[in-house]
Amino acid sequence: MKKLLHISFCLILFSSCKNVIDVDLNDAEPKLVIEASINYFKNTSGNEQSIKLSLSAPFFEDTIPPANDATVQISDTVGNTFNFIEEDNSGIYYNNSFIPVIDAEYTLAIIYNGETYTATETLTSVVPIDYVEQNNEGGFSGEDIELKAFYTDPEGIDNYYFFEFISDIPVVPTLSVYDDTFTDGNEIFGFYTEEDLESGDIVTIRNYGISSQFYDFMFILLQQGGDSGGGPFETQPATIRGNCINTTNPDNFPYGYFRLSEVDELIYTVE
Repeated sequence: MKKLLHISFCLILFSSCKNVIDVDLNDAEPKLVIEASINYFKNTSGNEQSIKLSLSAPFFEDTIPPANDATVQISDTVGNTFNFIEEDNSGIYYNNSFIPVIDAEYTLAIIYNGETYTATETLTSVVPIDYVEQNNEGGFSGEDIELKAFYTDPEGIDNYYFFEFISDIPVVPTLSVYDDTFTDGNEIFGFYTEEDLESGDIVTIRNYGISSQFYDFMFILLQQGGDSGGGPFETQPATIRGNCINTTNPDNFPYGYFRLSEVDELIYTVE
């Protein structure tokens, strides 16, 4: 693929110029991208679930192609098989009869383009969000609104948490992960702030129970995508491999992750 990159620079005290550089960029073969997040919200049946399959695309492409006509199943250890059916060539596969069981093990199986992809995970429980504390004097300016969503970590158990804060301000949700290595059995919190957050805004707060493997995966992913990463002397980002494998052709590995979480959700109105 060829892209025209216009690079302009000024020569101090002299003149400016513009060069047009024709750059050859290599195209990699598309890989399957698996977004298999099974979310069991507290106080619901959890029977309606979906899995999104897409294909990796060149960096400068504006659209992400869906992965159509795949066979998608999740099975449990007691003999249940849940078939996920694609809707309208969207690459999104739905099931409305899923049975979520805390601490049960599930296996994902996908057949796409004659190759089989699998992953195994456990549905992980989560403690409820106890309350939200608001601080109106946060940030470097002392004028930003900060929210802390408190929860009580169970004592004597290794726990991992994935927080999602959703509001109308940013384009994408704010995500963070926590573990209880130094906070076992204590009251701790997920943290959220946005510069333009103001009174009356609605913030959806979700706390997901996750495995240690998914914690490691998301920790690296968030480090690479964060504002603080990627300096000129930092180690360059690497391809992050999830827990899904291609059993037919291991070299053609997929991107993405198979996760099953109990979720606690709280809708908060900024005061």
